[in-house]
Amino acid sequence: MELEGRGAGGVAGRSAAGPGRSPEESALLDGWLQRGVGRGAGGGEAGACRPPVRQDPDSGPDYEALPAGATVTTHMVAGAVAGILEHCVMYPIDCVKTRMQSLQPDPAARYRNVLEALWRIIRTEGLWRPMRGLNVTATGAGPAHALYFACYEKLKKTLSDVIHPGGNSHIANGAAGCVATLLHDAAMNPAEVVKQRMQMYNSPYHRVTDCVRAVWQNEGAGAFYRSYTTQLTMNVPFQAIHFMTYEFLQEHFNPQRRYNPSSHVLSGACAGAVAAAATTPLDVCKTLLNTQESLALNSNITGHITGMASAFRTVYQVGGVTAYFRGVQARVIYQIPSTAIAWSVYEFFKYLITKRQEEWRAGK
Repeated sequence: MELEGRGAGGVAGRSAAGPGRSPEESALLDGWLQRGVGRGAGGGEAGACRPPVRQDPDSGPDYEALPAGATVTTHMVAGAVAGILEHCVMYPIDCVKTRMQSLQPDPAARYRNVLEALWRIIRTEGLWRPMRGLNVTATGAGPAHALYFACYEKLKKTLSDVIHPGGNSHIANGAAGCVATLLHDAAMNPAEVVKQRMQMYNSPYHRVTDCVRAVWQNEGAGAFYRSYTTQLTMNVPFQAIHFMTYEFLQEHFNPQRRYNPSSHVLSGACAGAVAAAATTPLDVCKTLLNTQESLALNSNITGHITGMASAFRTVYQVGGVTAYFRGVQARVIYQIPSTAIAWSVYEFFKYLITKRQEEWRAGK
Protein backbone atom coordinates (compact mmCIF):
# COMPACT_ATOMS: atom_id res chain seq x y z
CA MET A 1 0.00 0.00 0.00
CA GLU A 2 1.04 3.57 -0.58
CA LEU A 3 0.94 4.47 3.14
CA GLU A 4 2.97 1.54 4.45
CA GLY A 5 6.57 2.19 5.48
CA ARG A 6 6.13 5.94 6.06
CA GLY A 7 7.56 7.52 9.18
CA ALA A 8 5.76 9.95 11.38
CA GLY A 9 7.28 12.91 9.57
CA GLY A 10 6.04 11.64 6.21
CA VAL A 11 2.50 11.24 7.44
CA ALA A 12 2.36 14.62 9.05
CA GLY A 13 4.09 16.36 6.16
CA ARG A 14 2.16 15.04 3.15
CA SER A 15 -1.42 14.76 2.11
CA ALA A 16 -3.12 11.37 2.21
CA ALA A 17 -4.70 12.00 -1.16
CA GLY A 18 -4.39 9.09 -3.58
CA PRO A 19 -5.94 7.64 -6.66
CA GLY A 20 -9.67 7.27 -6.46
CA ARG A 21 -10.09 9.47 -3.35
CA SER A 22 -12.21 12.58 -3.29
CA PRO A 23 -10.88 15.76 -1.58
CA GLU A 24 -13.35 15.20 1.32
CA GLU A 25 -12.06 11.62 1.86
CA SER A 26 -8.48 12.85 1.74
CA ALA A 27 -9.13 15.54 4.36
CA LEU A 28 -10.85 13.02 6.66
CA LEU A 29 -7.95 10.57 6.33
CA ASP A 30 -5.42 13.32 7.00
CA GLY A 31 -7.19 14.21 10.27
CA TRP A 32 -7.42 10.54 11.27
CA LEU A 33 -3.69 10.02 10.72
CA GLN A 34 -2.68 13.19 12.56
CA ARG A 35 -4.66 12.10 15.62
CA GLY A 36 -3.24 8.59 15.51
CA VAL A 37 0.42 9.43 14.92
CA GLY A 38 2.64 9.50 18.02
CA ARG A 39 0.38 7.35 20.22
CA GLY A 40 2.88 4.52 20.17
CA ALA A 41 2.35 0.83 19.84
CA GLY A 42 -0.41 0.81 22.44
CA GLY A 43 -2.56 3.33 20.60
CA GLY A 44 -4.18 1.12 17.98
CA GLU A 45 -7.37 1.99 16.20
CA ALA A 46 -9.27 2.70 19.43
CA GLY A 47 -6.69 5.30 20.43
CA ALA A 48 -6.60 6.86 16.96
CA CYS A 49 -10.33 7.37 16.84
CA ARG A 50 -10.33 9.46 20.00
CA PRO A 51 -9.55 13.17 19.82
CA PRO A 52 -6.25 14.13 21.48
CA VAL A 53 -6.46 14.84 25.20
CA ARG A 54 -4.93 18.21 25.92
CA GLN A 55 -3.84 19.02 29.44
CA ASP A 56 -3.24 22.64 30.23
CA PRO A 57 -0.20 22.61 32.51
CA ASP A 58 -1.38 25.75 34.30
CA SER A 59 -4.91 24.60 34.95
CA GLY A 60 -3.98 22.21 37.78
CA PRO A 61 -5.57 18.87 38.57
CA ASP A 62 -9.30 18.28 38.47
CA TYR A 63 -9.91 18.79 42.16
CA GLU A 64 -13.35 17.25 42.41
CA ALA A 65 -12.28 14.13 40.51
CA LEU A 66 -9.42 13.24 42.87
CA PRO A 67 -11.36 12.80 46.12
CA ALA A 68 -13.94 10.57 44.45
CA GLY A 69 -11.95 7.54 45.52
CA ALA A 70 -11.21 8.88 48.99
CA THR A 71 -11.82 6.42 51.80
CA VAL A 72 -13.96 6.94 54.88
CA THR A 73 -10.76 7.23 56.90
CA THR A 74 -9.57 10.07 54.65
CA HIS A 75 -12.82 11.97 55.18
CA MET A 76 -12.66 11.43 58.94
CA VAL A 77 -9.03 12.54 59.28
CA ALA A 78 -9.55 15.62 57.08
CA GLY A 79 -12.76 16.46 58.93
CA ALA A 80 -11.16 16.10 62.36
CA VAL A 81 -8.26 18.39 61.44
CA ALA A 82 -10.63 20.96 59.94
CA GLY A 83 -12.91 20.91 63.00
CA ILE A 84 -10.11 21.29 65.53
CA LEU A 85 -8.44 24.14 63.63
CA GLU A 86 -11.75 25.92 63.04
CA HIS A 87 -12.72 25.92 66.72
CA CYS A 88 -9.24 26.68 68.07
CA VAL A 89 -8.57 29.65 65.79
CA MET A 90 -11.98 31.23 66.38
CA TYR A 91 -12.39 30.35 70.06
CA PRO A 92 -11.90 33.89 71.48
CA ILE A 93 -14.70 35.19 69.24
CA ASP A 94 -16.88 32.28 70.33
CA CYS A 95 -16.29 33.31 73.95
CA VAL A 96 -17.42 36.86 73.16
CA LYS A 97 -20.50 35.53 71.34
CA THR A 98 -21.55 33.49 74.36
CA ARG A 99 -21.28 36.50 76.66
CA MET A 100 -23.08 38.85 74.29
CA GLN A 101 -25.99 36.40 74.12
CA SER A 102 -26.51 36.73 77.89
CA LEU A 103 -30.07 37.92 78.52
CA GLN A 104 -29.31 40.00 81.62
CA PRO A 105 -25.55 40.42 81.75
CA ASP A 106 -23.64 41.78 84.70
CA PRO A 107 -22.89 45.51 84.25
CA ALA A 108 -19.21 44.64 83.96
CA ALA A 109 -19.97 42.24 81.10
CA ARG A 110 -21.98 44.53 78.82
CA TYR A 111 -20.13 45.10 75.57
CA ARG A 112 -20.78 47.35 72.58
CA ASN A 113 -18.94 45.27 70.01
CA VAL A 114 -16.63 42.29 69.58
CA LEU A 115 -13.32 44.16 69.74
CA GLU A 116 -14.29 46.07 72.87
CA ALA A 117 -15.40 42.84 74.51
CA LEU A 118 -12.12 41.09 73.74
CA TRP A 119 -10.08 44.04 75.02
CA ARG A 120 -12.04 44.31 78.27
CA ILE A 121 -11.95 40.56 78.94
CA ILE A 122 -8.18 40.45 78.48
CA ARG A 123 -7.58 43.64 80.49
CA THR A 124 -9.78 42.78 83.47
CA GLU A 125 -9.70 38.98 83.55
CA GLY A 126 -6.34 38.07 82.08
CA LEU A 127 -4.77 37.30 78.74
CA TRP A 128 -5.84 33.66 78.65
CA ARG A 129 -9.40 34.16 79.89
CA PRO A 130 -10.98 34.11 76.38
CA MET A 131 -9.36 30.70 75.85
CA ARG A 132 -10.82 28.98 78.91
CA GLY A 133 -12.59 25.77 77.87
CA LEU A 134 -10.65 25.44 74.62
CA ASN A 135 -9.34 21.99 75.54
CA VAL A 136 -12.79 20.44 75.89
CA THR A 137 -13.89 22.08 72.64
CA ALA A 138 -10.93 20.68 70.72
CA THR A 139 -11.52 17.26 72.27
CA GLY A 140 -15.15 17.26 71.14
CA ALA A 141 -14.58 18.89 67.75
CA GLY A 142 -12.24 16.16 66.49
CA PRO A 143 -14.61 13.17 66.62
CA ALA A 144 -17.68 15.34 65.94
CA HIS A 145 -16.32 16.69 62.67
CA ALA A 146 -14.84 13.34 61.69
CA LEU A 147 -18.28 11.74 61.91
CA TYR A 148 -19.88 14.77 60.29
CA PHE A 149 -17.78 14.91 57.12
CA ALA A 150 -17.62 11.15 56.67
CA CYS A 151 -21.42 10.90 56.87
CA TYR A 152 -21.87 13.96 54.64
CA GLU A 153 -19.60 12.64 51.87
CA LYS A 154 -21.27 9.23 51.84
CA LEU A 155 -24.84 10.54 51.82
CA LYS A 156 -24.07 13.31 49.32
CA LYS A 157 -22.84 10.77 46.77
CA THR A 158 -25.65 8.30 47.46
CA LEU A 159 -28.43 10.88 47.25
CA SER A 160 -26.93 12.66 44.24
CA ASP A 161 -26.82 9.36 42.32
CA VAL A 162 -30.55 8.96 43.03
CA ILE A 163 -31.73 12.54 42.51
CA HIS A 164 -29.37 13.69 39.76
CA PRO A 165 -27.26 10.79 38.40
CA GLY A 166 -23.87 11.96 37.21
CA GLY A 167 -24.41 15.54 38.42
CA ASN A 168 -24.58 17.77 41.47
CA SER A 169 -27.85 18.10 43.40
CA HIS A 170 -28.37 20.97 45.86
CA ILE A 171 -31.16 18.99 47.50
CA ALA A 172 -28.80 16.07 48.06
CA ASN A 173 -26.13 18.38 49.50
CA GLY A 174 -28.55 20.00 51.92
CA ALA A 175 -30.14 16.71 52.98
CA ALA A 176 -26.75 15.05 53.53
CA GLY A 177 -25.63 17.96 55.69
CA CYS A 178 -28.81 17.79 57.78
CA VAL A 179 -28.47 14.06 58.47
CA ALA A 180 -24.75 14.40 59.26
CA THR A 181 -25.68 17.05 61.83
CA LEU A 182 -27.37 14.39 63.96
CA LEU A 183 -24.03 12.63 64.48
CA HIS A 184 -22.05 15.84 64.86
CA ASP A 185 -24.29 17.31 67.55
CA ALA A 186 -24.54 14.03 69.45
CA ALA A 187 -20.76 14.06 69.85
CA MET A 188 -20.39 17.82 70.34
CA ASN A 189 -23.28 18.76 72.63
CA PRO A 190 -21.68 17.76 75.97
CA ALA A 191 -18.55 19.73 75.05
CA GLU A 192 -20.72 22.73 74.17
CA VAL A 193 -22.39 22.67 77.59
CA VAL A 194 -19.08 22.64 79.46
CA LYS A 195 -17.49 25.19 77.12
CA GLN A 196 -20.26 27.77 77.41
CA ARG A 197 -20.47 27.51 81.20
CA MET A 198 -16.74 28.18 81.40
CA GLN A 199 -17.04 31.13 78.99
CA MET A 200 -19.65 33.03 81.02
CA TYR A 201 -18.67 36.07 83.08
CA ASN A 202 -17.74 35.20 86.69
CA SER A 203 -17.85 31.49 85.87
CA PRO A 204 -16.98 29.48 89.00
CA TYR A 205 -15.22 26.85 86.89
CA HIS A 206 -11.50 27.08 86.18
CA ARG A 207 -10.99 23.51 85.00
CA VAL A 208 -13.02 21.29 82.71
CA THR A 209 -13.14 18.48 85.24
CA ASP A 210 -14.64 20.81 87.88
CA CYS A 211 -17.41 21.86 85.50
CA VAL A 212 -18.20 18.31 84.39
CA ARG A 213 -18.34 17.08 87.98
CA ALA A 214 -20.59 19.93 89.13
CA VAL A 215 -23.05 19.54 86.25
CA TRP A 216 -23.21 15.77 86.73
CA GLN A 217 -23.77 15.98 90.50
CA ASN A 218 -26.20 18.91 90.55
CA GLU A 219 -28.23 18.43 87.37
CA GLY A 220 -27.63 14.86 86.24
CA ALA A 221 -26.36 13.40 83.00
CA GLY A 222 -29.34 14.76 81.09
CA ALA A 223 -27.99 18.30 81.51
CA PHE A 224 -25.33 17.56 78.91
CA TYR A 225 -28.07 17.05 76.33
CA ARG A 226 -30.60 19.60 77.55
CA SER A 227 -30.04 21.75 74.47
CA TYR A 228 -29.72 18.87 72.00
CA THR A 229 -33.16 19.29 70.43
CA THR A 230 -32.65 23.04 70.14
CA GLN A 231 -29.18 22.45 68.74
CA LEU A 232 -30.65 20.19 66.08
CA THR A 233 -33.49 22.62 65.40
CA MET A 234 -30.87 25.29 64.84
CA ASN A 235 -28.27 23.24 62.96
CA VAL A 236 -30.61 21.43 60.57
CA PRO A 237 -31.74 24.67 58.86
CA PHE A 238 -28.26 26.13 59.36
CA GLN A 239 -26.62 23.26 57.50
CA ALA A 240 -29.28 23.21 54.80
CA ILE A 241 -28.72 26.92 54.12
CA HIS A 242 -24.97 26.54 54.52
CA PHE A 243 -24.45 23.69 52.06
CA MET A 244 -26.90 24.90 49.46
CA THR A 245 -25.35 28.39 49.53
CA TYR A 246 -21.84 26.94 49.38
CA GLU A 247 -22.59 24.70 46.41
CA PHE A 248 -24.43 27.52 44.61
CA LEU A 249 -21.44 29.84 45.03
CA GLN A 250 -19.06 27.08 43.95
CA GLU A 251 -21.00 26.75 40.70
CA HIS A 252 -20.58 30.49 40.18
CA PHE A 253 -16.95 30.99 41.29
CA ASN A 254 -15.56 27.57 40.40
CA PRO A 255 -17.75 26.02 37.70
CA GLN A 256 -14.99 23.65 36.57
CA ARG A 257 -14.65 22.36 40.17
CA ARG A 258 -10.88 22.49 40.00
CA TYR A 259 -8.52 22.85 42.95
CA ASN A 260 -9.09 26.50 43.74
CA PRO A 261 -8.57 27.32 47.44
CA SER A 262 -9.70 30.93 47.05
CA SER A 263 -13.12 29.81 45.80
CA HIS A 264 -13.49 27.45 48.78
CA VAL A 265 -12.60 30.23 51.21
CA LEU A 266 -14.95 32.78 49.64
CA SER A 267 -17.85 30.36 49.22
CA GLY A 268 -17.45 29.01 52.74
CA ALA A 269 -17.30 32.48 54.29
CA CYS A 270 -20.43 33.72 52.50
CA ALA A 271 -22.36 30.53 53.21
CA GLY A 272 -21.48 30.68 56.91
CA ALA A 273 -22.50 34.32 57.22
CA VAL A 274 -25.91 33.80 55.61
CA ALA A 275 -26.68 30.70 57.66
CA ALA A 276 -25.46 32.28 60.91
CA ALA A 277 -27.60 35.40 60.59
CA ALA A 278 -30.72 33.37 59.76
CA THR A 279 -30.39 31.03 62.76
CA THR A 280 -29.28 33.48 65.49
CA PRO A 281 -32.57 33.27 67.49
CA LEU A 282 -32.11 29.52 67.85
CA ASP A 283 -28.50 30.01 68.92
CA VAL A 284 -29.59 32.42 71.67
CA CYS A 285 -32.01 29.78 72.98
CA LYS A 286 -29.30 27.12 72.83
CA THR A 287 -26.95 29.31 74.87
CA LEU A 288 -29.65 29.84 77.50
CA LEU A 289 -30.31 26.10 77.77
CA ASN A 290 -26.60 25.35 78.09
CA THR A 291 -25.74 28.04 80.63
CA GLN A 292 -29.02 28.11 82.64
CA GLU A 293 -28.24 31.77 83.29
CA SER A 294 -29.13 32.49 86.93
CA LEU A 295 -30.73 35.88 86.36
CA ALA A 296 -32.91 34.44 83.62
CA LEU A 297 -33.90 31.52 85.84
CA ASN A 298 -35.48 33.98 88.28
CA SER A 299 -38.14 34.72 85.68
CA ASN A 300 -38.94 31.05 85.13
CA ILE A 301 -41.11 29.29 87.71
CA THR A 302 -39.89 25.79 86.89
CA GLY A 303 -36.41 26.35 88.27
CA HIS A 304 -34.74 24.89 85.19
CA ILE A 305 -35.26 25.82 81.58
CA THR A 306 -35.84 22.65 79.58
CA GLY A 307 -36.78 22.36 75.93
CA MET A 308 -36.92 24.77 73.05
CA ALA A 309 -40.41 26.10 73.80
CA SER A 310 -39.43 27.00 77.36
CA ALA A 311 -36.26 28.69 76.13
CA PHE A 312 -38.16 30.73 73.55
CA ARG A 313 -40.66 31.91 76.18
CA THR A 314 -37.92 32.85 78.64
CA VAL A 315 -35.95 34.82 76.05
CA TYR A 316 -39.07 36.80 75.14
CA GLN A 317 -40.05 37.42 78.77
CA VAL A 318 -36.62 38.71 79.70
CA GLY A 319 -35.67 40.76 76.65
CA GLY A 320 -38.50 40.90 74.13
CA VAL A 321 -38.15 40.32 70.40
CA THR A 322 -34.75 42.02 70.17
CA ALA A 323 -33.31 39.48 72.63
CA TYR A 324 -33.54 36.80 69.95
CA PHE A 325 -30.81 38.60 68.03
CA ARG A 326 -28.36 39.20 70.85
CA GLY A 327 -24.84 38.54 69.70
CA VAL A 328 -25.77 38.39 66.01
CA GLN A 329 -22.76 40.54 65.14
CA ALA A 330 -20.37 38.26 67.01
CA ARG A 331 -22.05 35.15 65.55
CA VAL A 332 -21.66 36.35 61.96
CA ILE A 333 -18.10 37.54 62.58
CA TYR A 334 -17.35 34.13 64.07
CA GLN A 335 -18.91 32.13 61.23
CA ILE A 336 -17.31 33.99 58.32
CA PRO A 337 -13.72 32.89 59.02
CA SER A 338 -14.88 29.74 60.80
CA THR A 339 -16.59 28.18 57.80
CA ALA A 340 -13.89 29.52 55.48
CA ILE A 341 -11.25 27.75 57.58
CA ALA A 342 -13.31 24.57 57.87
CA TRP A 343 -13.92 24.21 54.13
CA SER A 344 -10.44 25.19 52.96
CA VAL A 345 -8.67 22.96 55.50
CA TYR A 346 -11.00 20.02 54.93
CA GLU A 347 -10.76 20.17 51.14
CA PHE A 348 -6.99 20.61 51.27
CA PHE A 349 -6.38 17.63 53.55
CA LYS A 350 -8.85 15.47 51.61
CA TYR A 351 -6.99 16.33 48.42
CA LEU A 352 -3.53 15.86 49.98
CA ILE A 353 -4.29 12.53 51.67
CA THR A 354 -5.95 11.11 48.55
CA LYS A 355 -3.06 12.22 46.36
CA ARG A 356 -0.52 10.59 48.70
CA GLN A 357 -2.55 7.38 48.76
CA GLU A 358 -2.62 7.28 44.95
CA GLU A 359 1.14 7.88 44.77
CA TRP A 360 1.73 5.12 47.32
CA ARG A 361 -0.41 2.65 45.34
CA ALA A 362 1.37 3.57 42.10
CA GLY A 363 4.75 3.00 43.71
CA LYS A 364 3.93 -0.49 45.01
